[in-house]
Amino acid sequence: MQKFPMTGPGLVRLETELRQLRAEERPAVIRAIAEARAHGDLSENAEYHAARERQSFIEGRIQELEEVTSAAEVIDPTTLTGDHVKFGAHVKLLDEETEKESSYQIVGVYEADIKQALLSISSPLAKAMIGKKVGDTVSVPAPGGDRSYEIVSIRYG
Repeated sequence: MQKFPMTGPGLVRLETELRQLRAEERPAVIRAIAEARAHGDLSENAEYHAARERQSFIEGRIQELEEVTSAAEVIDPTTLTGDHVKFGAHVKLLDEETEKESSYQIVGVYEADIKQALLSISSPLAKAMIGKKVGDTVSVPAPGGDRSYEIVSIRYG
């Protein structure tokens, strides 16, 4: 069975989403389907087709979350140390072109959220940083050409 590396907070977020889908979303879409059925002819009933499509999405997401949470391998970044970038690291980068600093935490694929600066371990930037240390430069392919970043700091926890 494939294991999915994940931080504790990432697993909690996925478990919360799973509980919400099971307890709230699934019953709501079942009620919506029942209401749409009551309107008669299903072949031209847009509400019915939309509710069925939503049900399909919800059931697929529940199945995916059940698989991921059951195979999660929780890694606590606070127990990690070292001067090289690895899973769980908080990394501060300096864009060598714009001189703009940005910070990310390297997390599992299923907990990544770039808006919260949670960078997937499978992303090109994270892959480029793994194994590097402070002062190293990483180059990442981007739509406008390669971007270079200097690793300014690495911390765990």
